[in-house]
Amino acid sequence: MMLDNVCTQRYTCVVIPALVSVAADAPWPVLPPGIHDASLAEVAAAFATTPHRQWLLNGFSRVADTLRQAGCKRVYLDGSFTTGKPHPDDYDGCWDHHGIDFALLDPVLLDFSNKRAAQKRKFLGEMFPALSPNGASGTFLDFFQIEKFSGAPKGILRITLAASKGPTP
Repeated sequence: MMLDNVCTQRYTCVVIPALVSVAADAPWPVLPPGIHDASLAEVAAAFATTPHRQWLLNGFSRVADTLRQAGCKRVYLDGSFTTGKPHPDDYDGCWDHHGIDFALLDPVLLDFSNKRAAQKRKFLGEMFPALSPNGASGTFLDFFQIEKFSGAPKGILRITLAASKGPTP
């Protein structure tokens, strides 16, 4: 008797929910309200659908890796990149400061001058400390869960970063 060892699994499940319209005056569909867990591979499958979007995701992947190397465990992805906007200008996001070794943090991630020009130049988007205050709207994590044209609640993606392996003994 011979067993067939050919893989028959040809489908994968993407946990990122379908985009929805949250308000009549919102120009593009967005993630439904809530914080949605996703891997970078799932983000790529759902949103890096054009060469431009792939370029932006590459910048986000670089900033996520930079943050991971400083001890960051979670980042949040938002902005027009995670909407139905055909050609997003950039991505926006924030990072969880718990576990960060600020001595290892790239200083550009704390440079908010000139509308975060240094961050955009280096990483193609803007990242903020998630739990830092953002005016009357609460923290940046809260701010990114509001659709900016309508004020309606919307979703954001949470990506858990793998721990840095460090040197081997």
